[in-house]
This record gives sequence, C-alpha cells and structure tokens, in this order.
Amino acid sequence: MSLYILDTDHLVLLAEGHAAVTQRCLSVSARDLATSIVSIEEQLGGWYTMVRKSRHNLDRLERAYRGLSQTIEIAAGLRVVPFTRAALERHVELKRSLRRVGRMDLAIAAIALEHDATVVTRNRSDFEQVPDLLIEDWTA
Repeated sequence: MSLYILDTDHLVLLAEGHAAVTQRCLSVSARDLATSIVSIEEQLGGWYTMVRKSRHNLDRLERAYRGLSQTIEIAAGLRVVPFTRAALERHVELKRSLRRVGRMDLAIAAIALEHDATVVTRNRSDFEQVPDLLIEDWTA
C-alpha cells in the first residue's frame, strides 16, 4: 500500500476535471489517496483572499465562493493528512537545510516523509531537493 498526497497543484487540476489526474485518482484506492492540511490551507487561504478583495465585483465574488465550495467538496472526499508534531519538527529541520524551497512545499514534504507517502505534484524543481522524498506527476 502506498499513500499518495496530492499537492495543491494537483488538487486544482482535480477540481478542474483534468482528465489524466482524475483518471489516476479514480484508479487509486480511496484509503491510499490524500491531500495535506497544508494544501487545504493554501486553497482556502487563496479563496478567502479573493472573497475579501472582490466585495464590489460580483463576478469575482461568485468565482471566489464557487472555489471555496469546490475546495470543501474535494477535501470532504479525500483523506486530509494532518501536520503532526513529528512533521512540524521535520519541517523545521528541512527549513534549515533547504532555504531556497518554499515554506509550504517543505511543510507538505515533511508531512509526506512522516507518512512514507509520495507527493503528487508538477513542482519537481522544489520537491526534488528534499532528500528521500518520493514524487510523481500524474499529468505526464
């Protein structure tokens, strides 16, 4: 059994109905498919920001609320892997040694490492820098 953790980019592609990503997600057992709480935070944070900035633009506001709803629906259908104390401690270690990799990417990597999981992402340039991290791109 392998646990696959969808990075934020793959969550977006899944929400958009990307054929290859959707097909691969459907081919994996529900217990083996997840996302991280960090990816959910990224998604919700982006939509919350758009809501706050769109008060006078009804089209943007509608899009922001649709995005919020979609994120919640997708999260409800996936296992959401928490940011445990062990993953937080690993995250601190990774930040010390990989200063050029984004904080959120390192958080997702730390969560994946703590769960012996594979990160499913298109962002190879950052995630490949993390030692021992398994990554796959389901868009290829």
